[in-house]
Amino acid sequence: MPTIHICPLSRLAETVAACDASHLVTLATLGSVVARPASIRPEHHLRVGFSDITAPREGHLPPGEEHVRAVLDFVGAWPAERPLVMHCYAGISRSTAAAYAATCALRPDRDEDALAEELRRLAPSATPNRLFVEIADRLLGREGRMSAAIARIGRGAEAFEGTPFRLTLR
Repeated sequence: MPTIHICPLSRLAETVAACDASHLVTLATLGSVVARPASIRPEHHLRVGFSDITAPREGHLPPGEEHVRAVLDFVGAWPAERPLVMHCYAGISRSTAAAYAATCALRPDRDEDALAEELRRLAPSATPNRLFVEIADRLLGREGRMSAAIARIGRGAEAFEGTPFRLTLR
């Protein structure tokens, strides 16, 4: 069964190895250097650079439509034969937003609220980047349901970094 694994940067290598991932999405601040695990082919690694913010801020780049489209296009081309890993620095905001959006894209029949509740259950610290989700919601034609579902689960528990978890595309 296809799975998306979410983790912080500090747990990237172990997560990729443990789940035998074939594809990787890095969501990091523009210019950040992240070493690609050797088991991931270069063409199977998407790097998307933006800051974890929801409004313009001096010296930072908020997520934009091009970032969300890049993630959605990448996961749309993923063969889903082996797991995909998504990570950001803390594994709390950018990666959880991208995983939520990817799951909504790959499973258009899944209820947005049920998926958001599953995300909260699996990752108590998850606080998906609301701007990323808002853009994905619009691009996927979910008519505000994704954004509303993420707003309903609210901010996650305080944490320095999230614990790795996985979403199953069932």
